[in-house]
Amino acid sequence: MMDPANTPPAGTPPDDDDAHATGLLYPLDLVYERAGIAAPEASEVAPEQIPLPYRSLLVHRDDMTPTLERHFGGRVVLRPLSVFRSGRSYFRRVLLVSEYAGQPVEMGAIRMELDAFDAPIRRKILENEIPFGRVVRDGRFDCRSEPTAFLAVKPNPEMMGVFWMREPSTLYGRRTRIIRRGAVIGDIVEILPLVMR
Repeated sequence: MMDPANTPPAGTPPDDDDAHATGLLYPLDLVYERAGIAAPEASEVAPEQIPLPYRSLLVHRDDMTPTLERHFGGRVVLRPLSVFRSGRSYFRRVLLVSEYAGQPVEMGAIRMELDAFDAPIRRKILENEIPFGRVVRDGRFDCRSEPTAFLAVKPNPEMMGVFWMREPSTLYGRRTRIIRRGAVIGDIVEILPLVMR
């Protein structure tokens, strides 16, 4: 039962995180909307429709950070593109790049319920310097990734620029929930660039 003291008055608009949570690209669509940029077009695809090597990088229940590091043979680093808070949630859109070459290897948007994390991990998240997967792995934080949809994405011009693309081409990604003790504590959309070795 909802606590009346915490119930918003009738007619109060929902938090941004509640209003968009069912969209296929959530939370990426929300981040783009707040920036005044049209979101890319996306459709859901079956895992077997995703070509290699994208399929091996996306169709699993592991975190993407170590998966990308294994594939590229080195560490990836985080470059924050935008961050904001809405209600209890913390949002950020980031670019992951290979540490030495600076090559983009993933763009992602994540919504996290900060209260679900202990203080040291929360502090690391808010510093926006380390990929989320490494923060939870190094902090031994018990959570799991649960993919809920696989995506074929037609990039918008902003995404093409981030990924160094000269012309549009289909990209692939996934939408994932972060689960801890049976509760959803976060949502992630991760998109991979066109050129993968």
